[in-house]
Amino acid sequence: MSPAHVITYDSRFLPAFISLNEEWIQRYFAIEEMDRRQLRDPHGFILKGGGEIFFVIEKGAAVGTCAMIPHGESGFELAKMAVAPDTRGKGYGDLLMVTAIDWARAKGAGEIQILSNTVLEPAIQLYKKHGFQTVHLGPHPDYQRCNIEMVLKLRRPL
Repeated sequence: MSPAHVITYDSRFLPAFISLNEEWIQRYFAIEEMDRRQLRDPHGFILKGGGEIFFVIEKGAAVGTCAMIPHGESGFELAKMAVAPDTRGKGYGDLLMVTAIDWARAKGAGEIQILSNTVLEPAIQLYKKHGFQTVHLGPHPDYQRCNIEMVLKLRRPL
């Protein structure tokens, strides 16, 4: 069993939220305006509207993170998910997914959306493993890098 655990937003780990996300985005793509906004002002773009940021803490350091951003009337977008390269393979992506999904369910959310890119095959497989289904392939208006939209329905429509 891993000594890691997940916590909700703590400003001490904001630099890790930024650096972990900049690392993967710059490795595969380029930082876009929406990234800059969310990373520069997580309070205004994520937390203020009822969202949350989670951190995987291992030995006192944040080694993984993701955000749940309010989306629509009863949903969230799971975004800015990243795990430090030297801690990948330890199940931290699963830990973040389970925590985020459970959190959204507890908030009464109807669905969770993920915007991604098919180049990120391990991430896409992680999302599928947790029940997300592809609802759109192709360009997205908010992110140039996005070519896949996935959704996890948390409850049936009335």
